[in-house]
Amino acid sequence: MKDEADQSRPTLTRRRFFQGLTLLPVAAALPGCAPDTSTDATPADSAAAKDYTPEFLNAAEWAFITAACDRLIPSDETGPGAVESGVPEFLDRHMQTPYAAGAIWYMQGPFLEAPSEFGYQGKLALRDIIKVGIDAFDAHCRSAFDGKTFAQLSVEEQETLLKAAEGGKLELDAISSKLFFSNLLGEVKNGYFADPKYGANKGMAAWKMIGYPGMRADYIDWIGVREKPYPLPPVDLAGRRG
Repeated sequence: MKDEADQSRPTLTRRRFFQGLTLLPVAAALPGCAPDTSTDATPADSAAAKDYTPEFLNAAEWAFITAACDRLIPSDETGPGAVESGVPEFLDRHMQTPYAAGAIWYMQGPFLEAPSEFGYQGKLALRDIIKVGIDAFDAHCRSAFDGKTFAQLSVEEQETLLKAAEGGKLELDAISSKLFFSNLLGEVKNGYFADPKYGANKGMAAWKMIGYPGMRADYIDWIGVREKPYPLPPVDLAGRRG
């Protein structure tokens, strides 16, 4: 059995990863995420993805989201990946909410490019950013990779494209690659740590990984404790214990 210090190291590393959660080239070196040497990438084989039928995303969009989620948060020995956790399901369900439709956003003009401190000033609601972005991303891939979509590319190619989009260096039609990537990444992070009722964080695995107590009624005695992990399993909104 590892001592407490050894047990903390992978968790702290993964926490730092999630704090910024930028796409890291070293992600491909994690266990189970080695670059594919074949021509096409193998879709993530996950019951969480297979057991859900998307209602908002079409088949091509679902394939993109599944592949992108698998690259943004791959599984490793410390915790589950985004696909395994059900993040594609969360994203498809969230796109059907009034929030994603822009119902509570200010959606009147003028629409313009503005400094980040002013917030988003565009005309597309979140669900449109995702749909337009996926379509533009796949169009770019088909043009650059002999008709292949993003989901059909090798892992290494997928990560290179996502890294370029993260920095706004990928030229897409109809949408900024940086705008698309930042919103997609936000959705992936939200789903990964959301309550399981929203479709992801299956079995509260992400909460267990970081020691989050969930919806427990009282853990005030542990708020200031930093030298040892919280001893009880998490509880979700439905009262289930992890």
